[in-house]
Amino acid sequence: MIPGLPHDIDQIKGFLAEDEAAALYQHALETSARGPVLEIGSYCGKSTIYLGLACRDTGSTLFALDHHRGSEEHQQGEFFHDPELFDQGAGLMDSFREFRRNISAAGLDDVVVPLVSDSETTARHWRTPLAMVFIDGGHSLDAALTDYRCWASHVLRGGILAIHDLFADAHEGGQAPYAIYRLAKASGLFADLGQVSSLGLLRRL
Repeated sequence: MIPGLPHDIDQIKGFLAEDEAAALYQHALETSARGPVLEIGSYCGKSTIYLGLACRDTGSTLFALDHHRGSEEHQQGEFFHDPELFDQGAGLMDSFREFRRNISAAGLDDVVVPLVSDSETTARHWRTPLAMVFIDGGHSLDAALTDYRCWASHVLRGGILAIHDLFADAHEGGQAPYAIYRLAKASGLFADLGQVSSLGLLRRL
């Protein structure tokens, strides 16, 4: 049982299996005393809460990076589009209001720092070493490569790089996250810790 986990965590919008969530929490708990954690792709905050609770326990900080306009699959007419997250006034998907509500309800406003932007813009002048990076952003090859290239080098030695939605079989899911997972393993910078369901875990050497 994770201390402080909201009783309605299963009702929060998101795409995270229980074993994946537990693994994120455990690795963040083990590493975040050494530095902050960065999440790329927060959506409505489900994974953010697990990571944030670990950071709260170690006195660390979680940076939650998301432009909150949704990935390709969240747009109107696409399979994962959620009409409840569509801003009619702006004519755009917007998950930030839901995200902020969920983080506040979990009591994590003093732990989670929302970064409402994209990877390339945010990383341009980033100088802070990171104890853990969780990549769960856009699933196009361009988006996934950008996330990896912007942030993998900021992981501290001994820190964790986690990548979500890994499917070796293209019939099960998109291939972009799996492509950057292979890149990380081939780089010589990371030791492969294996997978928990679709979550890949690597340790910076």
